[in-house]
Amino acid sequence: MTLRELQYLVALATHRNFRRAAEVCLVSQPTLSTQIRKLEDELGVTLVERGARRVMLTPAGRDAVERARRILSEVDEMKEAARHARSSESGTLRLGVFPTLGPYLLPHVVPLIRARFPRLELLLFEEKSDALLARLRQGTLDAAFLALPIHDSRLHSEFLFEEPFLVAVPADHPLAHQGSLSLSDLSRHSLMLLEDGHCLRDQALDVCQLSGARETPEFRATSLETLRQMVVAGAGITLLPVLATRNRPPGSENIRLLGFRDTHPSRQIGMLWRRTSAMNALLKQVAEVCRQLPHDLLEPQPSAPQKDAPAPEAGAA
Repeated sequence: MTLRELQYLVALATHRNFRRAAEVCLVSQPTLSTQIRKLEDELGVTLVERGARRVMLTPAGRDAVERARRILSEVDEMKEAARHARSSESGTLRLGVFPTLGPYLLPHVVPLIRARFPRLELLLFEEKSDALLARLRQGTLDAAFLALPIHDSRLHSEFLFEEPFLVAVPADHPLAHQGSLSLSDLSRHSLMLLEDGHCLRDQALDVCQLSGARETPEFRATSLETLRQMVVAGAGITLLPVLATRNRPPGSENIRLLGFRDTHPSRQIGMLWRRTSAMNALLKQVAEVCRQLPHDLLEPQPSAPQKDAPAPEAGAA
């Protein structure tokens, strides 16, 4: 049994197709098929059911794939440990981030990381939180930015910062005239939210529960930018994290951003990695660099309340 055979098995389990798995592994399809057969002969069990277009894992195959992933992850960590033993600030860092944070945080933290670790190759991956956690556990990511708390004894977490939420409303919305809100002000309104799978959706639902607000029925956005544009179009109101409000795209003059005066809904952002990671010392340093964001970057900056236009003078044309 070789590591290459285990890599072929994991690729086949991922893509469920011999041709695609062979392309990913940079070998011919007959070569990959032969190596899988060889592995099955050595183990004495069938690992995959071969269909015309798609393969399926047998129970023994699913077990073998999970073990193969753990073995390959350990080998990768062994190699990474050796690289860091030679130079603790070089090598490759595979860093994940979720979609409602990545576009707004990475432009600020990536230059800080590169300035501090000029010899470190940084590979960035954007996926939803559940996918990031799965990749962390499998070893295909070294660390990830995630919303806290995460309850997993296998993972170490470092708190980075707390990010407040603002309410985004159309410029002609009744709430736009207020300088700030209390949670109870939302009780008569519904909020446009993201689709399932986004951690920001769960956080926004918590705000709805506390305030008595409702979710806008029959609409779920795939991104924060979709939510923003729906507010621009006057379709409703939503919650936006502060970092997502820093750069004002076209149409932002039609949005008012409102803070809270009685309580301050927010999300906590942390950096997580496996407790067994050979990169532990480096990752602690990277986390410390990520804490060096400018303080005012996370300060809410609500829009000024909209003032009614003065009434025209008598006799004015």
